[in-house]
Amino acid sequence: MDIIEGKREVALFMKRCYDRGLTTATGGNISMRAGDIMLITPSGKDKASLSAEDIAEVRIRDGANLTPGKKLSIESGMHRLIYLKRKDAGAVVHSHPLFSCLFSASEDEIDTSIIAENWFLLDKVKKVSYALMGTEELAEAVSEEALHNNALLLENHGALAVGETLLAAFDRLECLEQAAKLTYLSRTVRVRGLTGEERAGIALMR
Repeated sequence: MDIIEGKREVALFMKRCYDRGLTTATGGNISMRAGDIMLITPSGKDKASLSAEDIAEVRIRDGANLTPGKKLSIESGMHRLIYLKRKDAGAVVHSHPLFSCLFSASEDEIDTSIIAENWFLLDKVKKVSYALMGTEELAEAVSEEALHNNALLLENHGALAVGETLLAAFDRLECLEQAAKLTYLSRTVRVRGLTGEERAGIALMR
């Protein structure tokens, strides 16, 4: 995939995030690896109307903004560190879905074992301790946890998913939000969660 096509895909998936109610008008950020360059959504732009021309380019090895006319997302450092530490990471989606955000600020955990697909894609969801958004502290903490987890909750902040492709990362984020909704709703409906044996069987499929 060339740079222009990659930028179109990043803009498209950011719009999908907004259309699916997974983020706010100017919140969240999406990036994609294109060789040694990271394509990432800009700061402060309407996420529902981005085009390929709006997407910034960042050199992964040193964080240089190769599109100086574009204001980088404040979380660009977090995305870049994930790519530096995980060579298999092809895309990162970070946004602020309603129910995931609720659990990010709660001591309760998201139950990913209610639905088989969620357990398959997510396993247990790790929560990253609070750090101020846009800081090196947050970038370091998230990138370390992303080494061993494809979906994360950022305490009092939001959610993040990593994937080999942009579709895989988006799918994980959407499943995380679905799991958060199911966990919340299960408090009013009696549910049968997957047994330990059933979860182990699903894990063998990964």
